[in-house]
Amino acid sequence: MKRDLDLVRKILFQVEEKGQARGFVDLEIPSHNPEEISHHVWLLQNAGLIEAQNLSTNRGIDYRPSKMTWLGHEFLDAARNDTVWRKTKELVKEKGGSVPFEVLKSLLVKAAASLFALS
Repeated sequence: MKRDLDLVRKILFQVEEKGQARGFVDLEIPSHNPEEISHHVWLLQNAGLIEAQNLSTNRGIDYRPSKMTWLGHEFLDAARNDTVWRKTKELVKEKGGSVPFEVLKSLLVKAAASLFALS
């Protein structure tokens, strides 16, 4: 399964909004199936952006987010602005379509900084 950065961003927005100290967040992302969402929650947990619970059974993978980490908040702050997000994705697409996560984060931070730079 390919990593979907738009889905990553959607998950982070919902975890930020609904995150809690106990239990888990029920994600509502109708354009994606539960397996795809769960896989991306697992990816986000492994990247250190969220805390998640493994509720998987023999029926399949089921990771549920509970709250964001400091790194998750930092990434989401860089990716929050729709213009910054769109321009960064366009730049990545122009340069080949895929970059490591740390490069993406760096590009987002630079784009956000330029957007808010004082003249």
